[in-house]
Amino acid sequence: MTSARAVSLVAKREFVTKVRTRSFLVGTAVIIAVLAGYVVLQSVLFDDQQRSVVGLSGQATQLADPLREKAKSFGIEVETRDVTTSGNPEQLVRDGSLDALVTGAPPALKMIVKGSGDEVLTTVLNDVLRQQVLVAQLAEAGITPQQVAQNLANVSVAVTALEPVDPQRGQRLAVGLIVAALLYYSLLVYGTMVAQGVVEEKSSRVVEILLATVRPWQLLLGKVIGLGAVGLLQLLVISTVGLGLSSAFNVVDVSELGGAALLTGVLWYLLGFFLYATVFAAAASLVSRQEELQSVLTPISMTIIVAFVAGINLMIGSPSGTTVMVLSLLPPFAPILMPGRMAMGVATSWQVVLAVVFALAAIAAITWLGGKVYANAVLRTGARVKLREALRV
Repeated sequence: MTSARAVSLVAKREFVTKVRTRSFLVGTAVIIAVLAGYVVLQSVLFDDQQRSVVGLSGQATQLADPLREKAKSFGIEVETRDVTTSGNPEQLVRDGSLDALVTGAPPALKMIVKGSGDEVLTTVLNDVLRQQVLVAQLAEAGITPQQVAQNLANVSVAVTALEPVDPQRGQRLAVGLIVAALLYYSLLVYGTMVAQGVVEEKSSRVVEILLATVRPWQLLLGKVIGLGAVGLLQLLVISTVGLGLSSAFNVVDVSELGGAALLTGVLWYLLGFFLYATVFAAAASLVSRQEELQSVLTPISMTIIVAFVAGINLMIGSPSGTTVMVLSLLPPFAPILMPGRMAMGVATSWQVVLAVVFALAAIAAITWLGGKVYANAVLRTGARVKLREALRV
């Protein structure tokens, strides 16, 4: 049997066995449900932040049209309601039916809110009030607002932006954080799954039967490819559903960001999984019982956790800073940090290429080293095998 055939059979066995398990199906469904809830929540919160309901009473009702028009220039939507005939309009504010109640007549308007009020809405109302007062004073002076508008039409400040603001910065940050979170989950969960499979086969002596047919490196590579394919399948399913929901609820501009983020995530999942899964498998081959597994996996898991926690904080604070840039180039951190920076549009081409080169070099070195440890330790049962002994044999 050829090496390719042997690796293919092991990979197929791992893939089919894991995909059919209830834990995989239920886990995928739960993640999709959580993601759907998050998308819906973000959509609702976004709509609530962009929309206000204002009650107008008495002479303030004449401000309905100017208030709605002015609100549009601030990027929010204001719904106005005439509550003049309501028995107790203040109660509508208390129970949340109204975000604000405006009473009185210019220039002595009064706005009633439940708490501190919306600063943007207050600014909009102040602008409308000033405009009304200005129009009244111009009328007294015999000047029409149209004449003033013509005189001011060409008066403006020339603005030069040293660093133009990306209108999609918020969406890019959200996509970057989600990509980092999904890769963190996939690397940690499926890397641990590889390790558990190694210990299970070793403790049950199944590995001795398998190694009578295939070589150690073929068994290791097949296991990594098979379980990696399972993780990739789950990642693609979750990402596709997430992008569909985001597009349906207008949370993320999928046409601009979604496809690129998905391709980036797939690339770095493959690089990261081959990097970490081999280390997980090699570390697991040093022990013979599941109870001892955590002790050898903790350093590897902590590296992924630190990369994720530090990466999230750094990307929120300064995604283009020197610290996060350098860390995103290093193989242990690149699979989580670099795709997030790429989704945010702050990673330059040379940084991405350099990170990929470093990752491939690290995968080659780790595969050789991990394969040697695995081959020398996987058949040794009983007491925990020291790493130095596994490398020396």
